[in-house]
Amino acid sequence: MATFFIKHITKYSYSSPVIDGATLTRLHPINDDHQKVISHLISITNNPFIETFIDFFNNRVGTFMVTEPHDELSIISDIEIITSERLFPDDSVDVEAQWLELETIKNNPDFIDFTKHKTFSGTEDISNFILEKMLKTKSPFKAVLELCEYVHTNFEYKSGITNVNTPLEEAWELKAGVCQDFTNVLLKMVKILGIPARYVSGYICPNDDITRGEGATHAWVEAYIPFYGWLGIDPTNNAIANENHVRLAVGRNYDDCSPVKGVFKGKVEAELQVKVEVNTVKSKALYETKLNTIVSETSSNSYQRNLEVMQQHQQQQQ
Repeated sequence: MATFFIKHITKYSYSSPVIDGATLTRLHPINDDHQKVISHLISITNNPFIETFIDFFNNRVGTFMVTEPHDELSIISDIEIITSERLFPDDSVDVEAQWLELETIKNNPDFIDFTKHKTFSGTEDISNFILEKMLKTKSPFKAVLELCEYVHTNFEYKSGITNVNTPLEEAWELKAGVCQDFTNVLLKMVKILGIPARYVSGYICPNDDITRGEGATHAWVEAYIPFYGWLGIDPTNNAIANENHVRLAVGRNYDDCSPVKGVFKGKVEAELQVKVEVNTVKSKALYETKLNTIVSETSSNSYQRNLEVMQQHQQQQQ
């Protein structure tokens, strides 16, 4: 077991006041057998009321409005959480029976959103790799780990060349990007293999073996392993997601898991700053440190989706 204290600061600064800001957040960590939320406090400019609900993918979502004029919006999420080590799948189950189980559930309403996929420019290459490595003759667990290693080995971790709107085709051709790109590629590969897979947004708690992804929200894949359940796979670090991965939300893609999105009224220049820090002891000094400037935007319409656009740059642009 491990205890982590996570502070996630999101700050928007506007060149002139805006009004009627409506925001949706997925900043509430998943609370289950593998991670227990001890405390969670969200502080927001002007202290608006936060209404929460559970979405289709069982994530807790918060919504709030700041209607009065404001030239700054700060969202500070403070989390204390205990994570526990996961048992790995029992790979002694008959391989053929496991693949048969996957064939049986592929049209199940609980899995259909995580199995269907569209072809793209890399589909043929991925299919050929699956055939070449004879992955269907291996257990789903071993096959997913092999795909994870392929992405980790063949893609360069490089910030600044992609963003959340970068098409999968471009990331595949670049063979480079950040955690979101690694995740999107592995997500597609696992689905082509015939295994349900979903996108996960959360935080990475670095150790000697897991080093990429700190300083911002992180992303990885969960693959459904027959007779076991959902297994987290982190292609950015070539690791099984375990007690050092804290989950915020799961879904089909980034849009289902984005930490913050929203709208406001105002024609302004807007700047987003973000910082995530993970400690094993409480830290009070983070908010006094310099935040990372992620992106500046100028809105040209009176009602802009600027918060969503800028927040999308937040995920792993470190």
